[in-house]
Amino acid sequence: QVQLKESGGGLVQPGGSLRLSCEASGSILSITAMRWNRQTPGKQRELVASITSGVGTDYADSVKGRFTISRDNAKNTVYLQMNNLKVEDTGVYSCNVDGTTAMALGVIPWTSWGQGTQVTVSS
Repeated sequence: QVQLKESGGGLVQPGGSLRLSCEASGSILSITAMRWNRQTPGKQRELVASITSGVGTDYADSVKGRFTISRDNAKNTVYLQMNNLKVEDTGVYSCNVDGTTAMALGVIPWTSWGQGTQVTVSS
């Protein structure tokens, strides 16, 4: 079983910056994809950014040029650097990780979700 621990949310003024972190721990053989999503009241959950092994990074149009996703493979951690934050970036940000684990029956894929961390952009 794989657990995700998120950190870095908080309250920031418009134009400010925050960096979110999400560390995966547990029975991990490999990590194939790491994503950040956000949930805003009254809206569907939105994929904000992703980083996929062998593919690269991808971003929602609303955050391109402002957010940067990166990962530290040695720490099984994904980061989301958020700059020039806007009021509409407010929401609960959660990470989602896909990977594999080695078991007696072979290599088993898994996906795990974090609990989420609140980001509030307000003056």
